[in-house]
Amino acid sequence: MRFVQADAEALEAAVHEAAAVLRAGGLVAFPTETVYGLGAHALDPAAVERIYRAKGRPAYNPLIVHVATVDAARALSSAWPAAADRLAERFWPGPLTLVVPKADFIPDSVSAGLGTVGIRVPAHPVAHALLAAAGIPVAAPSANRSAHVSPTTAEHVRRSLGDRVDLVLDAGPTPVGIESTVLSLAGPVPTVLRPGSIPVDALREVLGEVRVGGGEAGGDAARPSPGMLDRHYAPAAEVRLFDPEARDAALAKASWAAGEHRRIGVIAFAPADAPATQVVEMPADARAYAARLYAALHELDAAGCEVVWIEQVPDTPAWAGVRDRLRRAATAG
Repeated sequence: MRFVQADAEALEAAVHEAAAVLRAGGLVAFPTETVYGLGAHALDPAAVERIYRAKGRPAYNPLIVHVATVDAARALSSAWPAAADRLAERFWPGPLTLVVPKADFIPDSVSAGLGTVGIRVPAHPVAHALLAAAGIPVAAPSANRSAHVSPTTAEHVRRSLGDRVDLVLDAGPTPVGIESTVLSLAGPVPTVLRPGSIPVDALREVLGEVRVGGGEAGGDAARPSPGMLDRHYAPAAEVRLFDPEARDAALAKASWAAGEHRRIGVIAFAPADAPATQVVEMPADARAYAARLYAALHELDAAGCEVVWIEQVPDTPAWAGVRDRLRRAATAG
């Protein structure tokens, strides 16, 4: 694994090197505004297969294809909906993935064998520069082992994937912190398959009717979107969610467990009186919380915590993406 600083002074040289790796069929971890992605040439089946092997990702979990422009996105679809143009004008570049009918030349491994593909134009300047320099569509799930906590720094990538990656572009922490909102335009009604930082109300302002949920599948059935596994975004530690109204009881249990010589972590909105535990205090703003969440989970993993108690977040549209990540992280596997 080679780390390359992608700061302002070294950006051109860094993206030129990374683009050459991608065009040659290699794997490049790079920052987007959401999380670090593990990129490969989306039209090269052998390169795409390297993503699945590096992550230990099941073949039924599709990949998102990243491109630099709306025109490049249109070229990947066999039937580009008019709604996609309206959404692109409002939200691209940005943390919105659109699921549309795919062009025949996109490998089935990218789409988990389905007739649709997720496409995004990321807003991060390093991601945009890399895509422009490479001149190819780049398939890129999060740069971590499958179902584990996504990386928001280059160091998180190193800890999770090691030398399975050819090159890492290091541009510091990602600002959004959770994965993109995924919206399917493949059916009669636009449907949010994965919540993210763009709330459903903002999508409805553009499209009118938008459904939430749907497309859930079990076993080895192909998922229409990434982020739909029951167990996902999970640290090595067991995750337990607690209601704010039961905060005192939850912290008492955490302290008792710590007293039994177990390493315990707590993620809460306010300072927590939980002796012998490691506590991470979180911001009350949904966007700031999302930007901090994965880093907090990585910190507690690095501290060797066996159990992490997390205070549940509000059940409002602004928090939907975070609630989804916490629910899947806490699902028993």
